[in-house]
Amino acid sequence: MKRTPDRIHETFDRGKGILRLIPVFVPRRFSKAGRRLRLHPDDYYALGTRRGSIKERWFSSVIPAMNGELAPPDEGMSYVLPFSENLSEKFLLKEAVDELKDQIVGGELMARHGGWPMYSKFFDYLAPLFHHLHLSFEDAARVGRLGKPEAYYFPPEMNNHPGEFPVTYFGFDPDVTREMVRERLRLFERGDNRITELSRAYRIELGTGWFTPPGVLHAPGSCLTYEPQWNSDVNSVYENVTSHEVYPYEFLAENCPQDKKRDLDYILGLMDWEKNVDPHYKKHYFRKPVVCPHSDERHTEKWVVYANDYIAAKELTLQPRQTVTVKDGAAYGCILIQGHGKFGVYDAEASVMLRFGQASNDEYFVSEAAARDGVVIANHSRFQPMVILKHFGPNHPDMPQQVA
Repeated sequence: MKRTPDRIHETFDRGKGILRLIPVFVPRRFSKAGRRLRLHPDDYYALGTRRGSIKERWFSSVIPAMNGELAPPDEGMSYVLPFSENLSEKFLLKEAVDELKDQIVGGELMARHGGWPMYSKFFDYLAPLFHHLHLSFEDAARVGRLGKPEAYYFPPEMNNHPGEFPVTYFGFDPDVTREMVRERLRLFERGDNRITELSRAYRIELGTGWFTPPGVLHAPGSCLTYEPQWNSDVNSVYENVTSHEVYPYEFLAENCPQDKKRDLDYILGLMDWEKNVDPHYKKHYFRKPVVCPHSDERHTEKWVVYANDYIAAKELTLQPRQTVTVKDGAAYGCILIQGHGKFGVYDAEASVMLRFGQASNDEYFVSEAAARDGVVIANHSRFQPMVILKHFGPNHPDMPQQVA
């Protein structure tokens, strides 16, 4: 068998700067699976019942999931399928980035972040998630981690049903005080703290999205969500009972320094208070799609994540029997969610029903040079559009800077 560096260079060269990725499914020990991941019904407990059901699929990931001591060290990390299509010769996307450096992610991301700084996922829960926040970069650094800004987009193609509660809570009502929040946290181990009584909720609108800064409480609704985010998996859960499921105090304080785990002032300080009570929260953080000016009768590209300093995403729709060359100013990962045809040198097809551990033709990572030169994409369907979701780091030169 060839050495890993040799396989990396061969795959990168034969793929013309594009890597084909293997599906990564991630279990979570809490809540209920939405079953919209196009995973075989027999495989939602593929890792055993102690791990919980599979509720997420991760894309372009170079970091592991924080899934406890039962999780293997590479859980959540993306693997590349070599050009040989031999699964036994797979290698990590992280290994490819470490080997190829600016050849794959470009000089700017290597200089600023030392590699690929983000990943994306399909977040697929039948019930709403608990009211929680992600740590700022400063607070995360105190426990040796990174902060986590993230964004949401709700693709209609992946939402054949809305789940049990397609409504998301963000922050708190502008009239809520810190002391009111403190009182709810004091109840964390006594009874249901019902903290979302202090929040405000928005029904999910398919084909739109949100940007969520670190430090903002949010309780995601039950639609399948395309979720680009920074390379981090840290949070603090402020809600202790959600959909009749009880969460332990560990969920509130697990990402606090040891001497701060019982310090409510410290835990309250994880919030970005001004953003949580912003009276114009939707105006500032809701994201309508923005159509790219190069769109035409053959294809349409829309910005679905934009106007922030960390992450970006597009939705590309290619009409039936059309071929286009699509250029971007930065490296990106992508997932094909509808249609079939060609993506660069690869055959491409949206997955219908995958087995756990199976390879696919629906996920790719595109190097910066290949993105700048343009990827030739062909829709071979006579009737069905091809739809691709594309996730970027912070350096796409055309990302809109203003909220639409």
